[in-house]
Amino acid sequence: MVLALVCGACGKNSVATAPGNKASQATGELRYKVPEGWQVERPNSNMRVAQYKLPKADGDSADAELVLYYFGQGQGGSAQANIDRWLNQMQQPDGSPSKEKAQIEKLTVNSMPVTTVDVLGKYNGGMASQGATPSATPADMSNYRLRAAIIETPKGSYFVKLTGPQKTVSRWDQAFTDYIKSFEFK
Repeated sequence: MVLALVCGACGKNSVATAPGNKASQATGELRYKVPEGWQVERPNSNMRVAQYKLPKADGDSADAELVLYYFGQGQGGSAQANIDRWLNQMQQPDGSPSKEKAQIEKLTVNSMPVTTVDVLGKYNGGMASQGATPSATPADMSNYRLRAAIIETPKGSYFVKLTGPQKTVSRWDQAFTDYIKSFEFK
């Protein structure tokens, strides 16, 4: 029973699960709950502290990917620099700036400032993270959605980036919101 309730993991993350409960994870002093249905993956870069595959919705050709980044205190750039970079990864069909189409929201989660971004368009960033090899031509990413968040903690910002086909990302909307709202710094 004790082993089922607590599982210590080596490295940056630890996972604790109990029957019937969602997985809780910790990255340093940051705690959060991983929504049911998200598949934990081994981060494919040392810049990533957690990585998840969100299974595709019916009719979509690809899964979505959510990555949690942490670069250290004072590292990773400002919130605005990250928002600008993410928006530049999304191209609008009419050629207009993604900034004009994006929904950007500021909120407070467990006493931490959080900025979220939500934008649709053709995704042109992070191709390798979507399963493409450097020499491969990526699948059409013209109907993609990017949801992201910057969680500001006393020890630096954490960056969450979710990308995938629009329908698939929409399928996981509530789970993404719950994930962001579960963040605590202890």
